[in-house]
Amino acid sequence: MSRPLVALALAALLLALGIGNGSGQTVFPALDGEIAIGGIWSLSGPAAPYGVAQIAGAELAVEEINGVQLLGQSHLRLISENDQSTAEGAQRAMTKLVEQDRVAAVLGPTLSDSAKAADPIAQANGVVVLGVSNTADGIVEIGDFIFRNSLPERAVQPAAIRITADRLGFRRAGMIYADDSIYSLDALRVFQAALAKQGILVVSVEPIKTGDEDFTEQIAHVLAAEPDVIVVTVLVEDAARILRQAQRLGVPESVRIIGGNNFNTPVLIELAGPAAEGAISGTAWLRDAETPRNQAFVAAYAARYGSPPDQFAAQAYAGVYLLAHAIHDSGSRDSTAIRDALMALKDVDTVLGVFSFQPNREPIYEPMVQVVRNATFTRFQE
Repeated sequence: MSRPLVALALAALLLALGIGNGSGQTVFPALDGEIAIGGIWSLSGPAAPYGVAQIAGAELAVEEINGVQLLGQSHLRLISENDQSTAEGAQRAMTKLVEQDRVAAVLGPTLSDSAKAADPIAQANGVVVLGVSNTADGIVEIGDFIFRNSLPERAVQPAAIRITADRLGFRRAGMIYADDSIYSLDALRVFQAALAKQGILVVSVEPIKTGDEDFTEQIAHVLAAEPDVIVVTVLVEDAARILRQAQRLGVPESVRIIGGNNFNTPVLIELAGPAAEGAISGTAWLRDAETPRNQAFVAAYAARYGSPPDQFAAQAYAGVYLLAHAIHDSGSRDSTAIRDALMALKDVDTVLGVFSFQPNREPIYEPMVQVVRNATFTRFQE
């Protein structure tokens, strides 16, 4: 994306947020110097495919915000920590960011398991956390400083099941989940309830362990129950193994495989190859959503990194802008003031769509359904 196009897109954003004054100059209270925000990402371990995309999206947003002086003479500094996809790593990272670095707010952690372990540290210190990929229940309930812009599975997957069941007509479901993952267990419950609401019979439920290599026994058990859809709620590397092994076991093309937030990264397609074709997932974001904000983001991300963004990059990017908006509105780097400004956000134009927070700090925007076709995610329209 050319610099003039980037500048035009960002100018439009400022006006949409009510931050621009129409003359190209930023209107912002006097708040000089650096404003530090933290990011806790899974840059290694099983959640790394999500975390690597998140830090890229967040860094792009910070670069843009500082480049157009959205916060006047102030500038954002993103201090990122790798939690290694573990709850313990997230706790160490959160403690460093809120007690040593004294950040104004924190984005992350990547996994819901990690958020449940680490967010209480920020809550106890009165520091805002904005989860940008946490979809399990029990996140915002940690306390009044905890927000998320990531739609929970219960806000996305029931619609995904309803839409796909109506169009594809499946009536029997098998399920594969990881019994050592908070995310997976929560997604399992959400999908079970959604299937039951549509009158779909669950004929087999098979547990796995995260990081195992061979899932052929579990897949065979599911296939023996003759489902016409298989729901998979495990992290992406395991999900890709399941897709490949299911293909080798001869899963009929008529049996569709559906995932949740775990599927929504191109890494699934890279690792699963042709076995990913036709995989379906509920999603909070689509790359081809035809809004000016989204198209500008997709172009800027591709120009910066040489590859298109995914949902996790988009949510992290949006998260930085939401924090910047709250810092602008509060005119403060104080986390309590930022919290109050976040609570007041309403109908903000973001790459996720028109965005607001509910009183319980949950996000409000529209979920979608996507499918892998020709090795890329596209809107489900079958």
